Amino acid sequence: MYLKFNKSNDKLIVTLRGELDHHSAEEVRVKIDDRIDRDGVKILILDFSAVTFMDSSGIGVVIGRYKKLSSKSGKVVIAEATKNVKRVFELSGLFKIIKAYDSIEEAINCNN
Repeated sequence: MYLKFNKSNDKLIVTLRGELDHHSAEEVRVKIDDRIDRDGVKILILDFSAVTFMDSSGIGVVIGRYKKLSSKSGKVVIAEATKNVKRVFELSGLFKIIKAYDSIEEAINCNN
């Protein structure tokens, strides 16, 4: 799993590329948490456009970041989820608590 970070004011955009599964989840968790803590992020935008596979470990990563930021009055949003990833999120009920956007620009410009 490859992660690319872009910061825009108080928003951190993380582009995930590859498979988000039990093999990569811990590393992804640690890297994102490190950036959240260092950069004082209030809104985390997770770009899933290049995620080829995701299992329940990926849901755990997203929910963990949601809990972390919620405790600091922050938010997590999903952007550009592929069809397969979107299905995993829908089945898990994640979209009931986390907003999803069709594009990064939409996620950045919305008042989440």
